[in-house]
Amino acid sequence: MVAVAIDGPSGAGKSTIAKAAAKQLGLIYVDTGALYRTVGYAMAREGTNLDDEDAVKQVLSRIRVTFSYEQGSQRVYLNGEDVSEKIRTPEMSMMASRVSALSSVRVFLLDLQRDTAKRQSVIMDGRDIGTVVLPDADVKIFLTASPQIRAKRRHQELVEKGQQVTFEEVLNDVLQRDYNDSHREIAPLKQADDAVLLDTSGYTLEKSIEEVVRIIKEAAPCSIK
Repeated sequence: MVAVAIDGPSGAGKSTIAKAAAKQLGLIYVDTGALYRTVGYAMAREGTNLDDEDAVKQVLSRIRVTFSYEQGSQRVYLNGEDVSEKIRTPEMSMMASRVSALSSVRVFLLDLQRDTAKRQSVIMDGRDIGTVVLPDADVKIFLTASPQIRAKRRHQELVEKGQQVTFEEVLNDVLQRDYNDSHREIAPLKQADDAVLLDTSGYTLEKSIEEVVRIIKEAAPCSIK
């Protein structure tokens, strides 16, 4: 069993890189950001006032977030409904950032994430995996890139999905998420003391994946097939 924690800011390519690395190494990939997006989607759909703790807790008491792996991809379900595509919008990105600052939401999802890592070897990415969720992870990587590079990558991804969004809008979203994630009181985004820093600003996707795989193999050689 091996647990790999990959943290980093929005748009750093964590999901794409972690998913590819997991496939190469025979590990299960867990996209924790999708879980927060799903909770944010539930709150937005019900028009929940996120400043009202009781209202947030009421919604949490009525929802069940689960995920499964189908043909190598993680699918996320909200009360049995597949919302995997619906949560991939800039609006849900900001909602994920907002709900992730709420202690009740973090507690709601914490056990789900930890239980997954206990049952199988995983690569888990997010904002606080190495610092809070899996503080004893075998391998910790802090993956980052400049805001401009991250916005360029995210903009291209959204355009390819047919979404009408400008580069400036995506850049502003990236900068706002950086601020929100690093300044929240609960589990702020930061590099774990024992994490390897990997800046992929000048890397191709293939090079980024190669470096992550190398780091994992070097840090946990006995646990990787």
